[in-house]
Amino acid sequence: MIRTVEPGGALHGSLRVPGDKSVSHRALLLNSLTGGTARIRGLLDSEDVHATRGAVQALGVTVRADGPDWILTAPERLNEPEDVVDCGNSGTTIRLLTGLLAPLDLSVVLTGDHSLRRRPMGRVVQPLRDLGVCIDGRDHGNLAPLTLRGGTVRPGASHRLSISSAQVKTCLLLAGRKEGTSVWEPRDSRDHTERMLRAMGAPLRQAADRTWHLDPVEHLAPLDVDVPRDLSAAAFWLVGGSIVPGSDLRLPGVGLNPTRAGVVDALQRMGARIEAEPVDASGAEPVANLRVQATALRGTDIAGDLALRCLDEIPVLAVAAACAEGVTRIRDAAELRVKESDRIARVVQGLRSLGIDVEEYPDGMAIQGGAFKGPGQVDADGDHRIAMAFAMAGCITPGGVQISGAHSIGSSYPRFFDDLASLRGSA
Repeated sequence: MIRTVEPGGALHGSLRVPGDKSVSHRALLLNSLTGGTARIRGLLDSEDVHATRGAVQALGVTVRADGPDWILTAPERLNEPEDVVDCGNSGTTIRLLTGLLAPLDLSVVLTGDHSLRRRPMGRVVQPLRDLGVCIDGRDHGNLAPLTLRGGTVRPGASHRLSISSAQVKTCLLLAGRKEGTSVWEPRDSRDHTERMLRAMGAPLRQAADRTWHLDPVEHLAPLDVDVPRDLSAAAFWLVGGSIVPGSDLRLPGVGLNPTRAGVVDALQRMGARIEAEPVDASGAEPVANLRVQATALRGTDIAGDLALRCLDEIPVLAVAAACAEGVTRIRDAAELRVKESDRIARVVQGLRSLGIDVEEYPDGMAIQGGAFKGPGQVDADGDHRIAMAFAMAGCITPGGVQISGAHSIGSSYPRFFDDLASLRGSA
């Protein structure tokens, strides 16, 4: 699908962005291990979450709508699927499922769409093999489809991750849940899994050196989950509200987990006018009402822990950087090259096509702020975050930006273009 976004005036109003994708995945997956019933409020309605819902249903879990909520009922023992489990375009689904299935005496084949079958799986396959799990796939196990036979996991295993990754960390914690395990990572990645596991009664603790220790889990209690609104979705409006002149937006009820709130910190470093008002929330995740107003931005450095805490938001932060005065340097973001697309290459190509001076690094880029020149064309390569990032660029590009591959937005934010139209209509 090709969509063209053109300048259309300031963005005004209040917008409730969709439910958090990361929390939605985990609410379905972790509750599937409880043998009980849980209510999930605010579950994200997107293709990626549909893939996770379909996967747990294939394992014998019942998930039914109850008005705007979802009721999940898990069997005492998960069932062996009758067919291949299709994870769609969701890397979270397939990687977390490998860990969930590892200690279970089940044979399962996990696959996905063309894009997912190109993404690296060795980061979960190799440590699971080291635990004694029988798992394989194409390219010596580095690519899906993955064939897994669970049931035997080495007890008390200790893992040291070379790259911080919430997906890999979650996979290994879930794989070792019956026998106990520990996982060390060089930097703190997002901790949605850990918060939820502890709320379900898991004996999980973090040491001062960033090692997570999980004692053997006898039982996980069902957990009703209030899914906060997705900060990654809000990020597009935080940038749009900052760079489109005259804009003033309110985004209520957004999850502000400190392990992934780097996008707010980065924008505030750039001079963005963002206010965050904490609100009481019943779940384990901190929540805030956000307000953003347009203002002039300045370049900054995004690296180290900050880059990890805003990794998914770097494409849209790059759009903000292109509008800022001075140079923005982004480093320590090599993980972006193995997402739904090579996001570093896609962002660099897209910004250059709009007249922005960009230097590409193996792990990031340097962006010289300027003004977008258009009309322009950007290929999102089927990547939802690239498509939405350059939609924000289109809001201030003369003649607009034509985005190919915009259908990918359905994986995380199906109503994105409707929301853009509504914010313009409120001006």
